[in-house]
Amino acid sequence: MEIDSAEYQLSCELRGHEDDVRGICICGNAGIATSSRDRTVRFWTLDPSDKRNYTAWKILLGHTSFVGPLAWIAPNEEFPEGGIVSGGMDTLVMVWDLKTGERVHTLKGHQLQVTGVALDDSDVVSSSVDCTLRRWRKGKAVEFWEAHKAAIQAVIKLPSNELITGSSDTTLKLWRGQNCIQTFVGHTDTVRGLAVMPDLGVLSASHDGSIRLWALTGETLMEMVGHTSIVYSVDSHASGLIVSGSEDCFAKIWKDGVCVQSIEHPGCVWDTKFLENGDVVTACSDGVVRIWTVQQDRIANSVELESYFSRLSQFKISRKRVGGLKLEDLPGLEALQIPGTSDGQTIVVREGDNGMAYSWNLREQKWDKIGEVVDGPDDTMARPVLDGIQYDYVFDVDIGDGEPIRKLPYNRSDNPYSTADKWLLKENLPLSYRQQVVEFILQNSGQKNFALDTSYRDPYTGANAYVPGESSNKSAAVPVKPSFKHIPKKGILVFDAAQFDGILKKISEFNNALISDPEKKSLSLTEVEISRLVAVVKILKETSRYHSSTFADVDIALMLKLLKSWPLAMIFPVIDILRMIILHPDGAIRLLKLLEDENDVLMDMIKKITISPALAANLLTSIRAVCNLFKNSCYSNWLLNHRSEILDAFSSCNSSSNKNVLLSYSTLLLNYAVFLIEKKDQEGQSHVLSAVLEIAEGENLDVDSKYRALVAIGTLMLEGSVKKIALDFDVESIAKAAKVSKDAKVAEVGADIELLTKQN
Repeated sequence: MEIDSAEYQLSCELRGHEDDVRGICICGNAGIATSSRDRTVRFWTLDPSDKRNYTAWKILLGHTSFVGPLAWIAPNEEFPEGGIVSGGMDTLVMVWDLKTGERVHTLKGHQLQVTGVALDDSDVVSSSVDCTLRRWRKGKAVEFWEAHKAAIQAVIKLPSNELITGSSDTTLKLWRGQNCIQTFVGHTDTVRGLAVMPDLGVLSASHDGSIRLWALTGETLMEMVGHTSIVYSVDSHASGLIVSGSEDCFAKIWKDGVCVQSIEHPGCVWDTKFLENGDVVTACSDGVVRIWTVQQDRIANSVELESYFSRLSQFKISRKRVGGLKLEDLPGLEALQIPGTSDGQTIVVREGDNGMAYSWNLREQKWDKIGEVVDGPDDTMARPVLDGIQYDYVFDVDIGDGEPIRKLPYNRSDNPYSTADKWLLKENLPLSYRQQVVEFILQNSGQKNFALDTSYRDPYTGANAYVPGESSNKSAAVPVKPSFKHIPKKGILVFDAAQFDGILKKISEFNNALISDPEKKSLSLTEVEISRLVAVVKILKETSRYHSSTFADVDIALMLKLLKSWPLAMIFPVIDILRMIILHPDGAIRLLKLLEDENDVLMDMIKKITISPALAANLLTSIRAVCNLFKNSCYSNWLLNHRSEILDAFSSCNSSSNKNVLLSYSTLLLNYAVFLIEKKDQEGQSHVLSAVLEIAEGENLDVDSKYRALVAIGTLMLEGSVKKIALDFDVESIAKAAKVSKDAKVAEVGADIELLTKQN
């Protein structure tokens, strides 16, 4: 049967789970098992009256937290109708009899979340975040061993009877018994999913956004790149097709290493599996299991398809952000009936599924269309964000007992003990959980060797933390260190995502306009230059290859040429590409070299685009580009030397009516605050403090902009050398005003600053 020549279409939806569907298990010809964050395992069988649809036959209840990996026990004497093995966040492995729907065994031993289960003859093998593999036989543990130094995320059995594991240490390992006979090195981030590729080797899915096919010798046979976020799962079919599921909301079909179809979902795709007939099963965060087919007689009817596409459209609209706002919250075209208040004032309105920017033309008293908004601050923060702050990680923590999932933010540069202490106090949880939370953080962030922190003080008693092997007679009369919720800020914020297709489209539009203008035709791009530009964007899109991809000097020179020669109103998409080049290791170095060898085009650009009246689009893209410079230490001297010029040039942004510009400007000041504290530059800190105080004193200010300005103030006061200056500027009044804000995070950072003002 040919299944690789036609596109997959929706066949049916399996509804019943009340939360994210996390795992799928194909149970031979008996049916499909699925697991969910709703703590259940459901078993689905074909509907006898409609062979296209499935119905829920059994619901298996027993786990006390979300359920993940599943394995199928084929019918045998003990399980005449087959069985299911499940692993959960509750650290338990459970074995179920499908005939009765009852739990036969509860396997206890893992210390942390169970991430994988596999059948090895009649044995069950399980993997866990606790770094161990455990083997179970007839309900009893028979052996276990530490298989990796970081969390194990998956385990499968090969046809040759060996086991393969994937881990947060970025490797795969091949096991014969407890002996590792091969380590597979190549991924640059956590290995999340594994699958057998018959007669070839093993497939792996990774947080680095790629899928790899490996020979069992450890050699990479193929790398598949196309997802734009974490790849959670991968599976193969006898036809040679491969399917993968990702946080980017797509299931992708691959043939011979090439993506031949992308199936969009209204949520994260946690798991993907092939049925024997070639149909694809997907597990989605919207709580729905979907089956996709290429067979015309099994495709869903028009009503079902219309319903699905409507759901997908609603999801995309609810998720799409333009300039930091939800698309659905933007005003419609009727907003253009209201005159602007100043020349150059910019507004963004909703036109269909896009946000369009317009600028007020004071002379002609009309709104001039600038074009589609190609980026927004919320879209640019690829790292997770909680309460307006970016983190390396924001973990979901399930503490059980019917409690809601808690969010635990963490940066790798933070002390995990301090993070645990603050989080436990914030969530009103017992401090006795401290060590458990620290271990959870270290396991899930892949930090292997972290020294015990002996400087902990109990927030209530001032006593030290218990440290095994140390004397218990330490003095408890140590002053309690105040606990702040939002300060100091560690690390910098970057704008690291872009809608490249929209950027290229805008550059092409501007280039065509230049070609059609006889006086400006000489400024237009040649065919060769256009192809170079497309090549640059292709490199920037492939983020998983940043460690090895390179630019040519002519690529960077082309961008700088456009900055210098193109009309001022046309350069913002060029600046946007430059913003992303700065985040590329090779691109950043080449750009700096050209800046040093030639005139400082970057500083010239900043001066040029900030001349009044400045275009909001130019301000937005250029501020973000400067923010991204902080990521690379090679720009430290440039940022230090030009600090005064940069802050003075952008100072007018503190009164901008454009929310996006103001948020970007606040981010720039926050980055400078962190940077100048590190450099011990008191003069620079004073300059930044003055700028953020102006923002914080503003009325009717966007919440996120005010929050970042306040965090900058608090950080400068706590870790910098300008606390006295801040007190002289009556920062206490600003703190008190912030404390009564309706926004919780603004009120909390206001309380942090007020507490600082009361300290000696």
